Amino acid sequence: MSATPRLKVATAWLDGCSGCHMSLLDMDQRLIELSERIDIVYSPLVDTKVLPERVDVGILEGSISNADDLALARRFREHCRVLVSLGDCAVNGNVPAMRNHFPLEQVLARAYRENVTLQPQLPDRGVPALRQRVVPIHGEVAVDVFVPGCPPSAEAIWQVLAALLEGRDPDPSAFTRFGA
Repeated sequence: MSATPRLKVATAWLDGCSGCHMSLLDMDQRLIELSERIDIVYSPLVDTKVLPERVDVGILEGSISNADDLALARRFREHCRVLVSLGDCAVNGNVPAMRNHFPLEQVLARAYRENVTLQPQLPDRGVPALRQRVVPIHGEVAVDVFVPGCPPSAEAIWQVLAALLEGRDPDPSAFTRFGA
């Protein structure tokens, strides 16, 4: 009897709160079943520092708000056979995109000059350049599966992963909705 091939899965969060990764962990005992069928090859949940050349499923949460977010989203698209946009920030920009209603210079001045009591200044070292506008992941790279929710439930994430493990196209609309 031949062993079922294990899926290589990579996850990352861009501009967001990491709540979607917390929902992933909320699968509780299903994580044990997943660990028998997938290898997490890159994630903030593991200590891997390099995205492998070939990944079966890439899962991104958060929106694209800065140069580092964009570079990581492009790397995931290049290396992942299936790219999943996980959560409302990834699907529609959500809270990070609220700054789009204001000029970037005004946002930076408010955050780093007006509301700072010690050494008000714009950061210029070690901080990725902010983009003029925040966009959802599909605003920059092609996405295969959209899973809305803030955050999506552990059940929704499980259903998507289970479908992918079975070789089916997931239909998140059957068990998700925006903001829930």
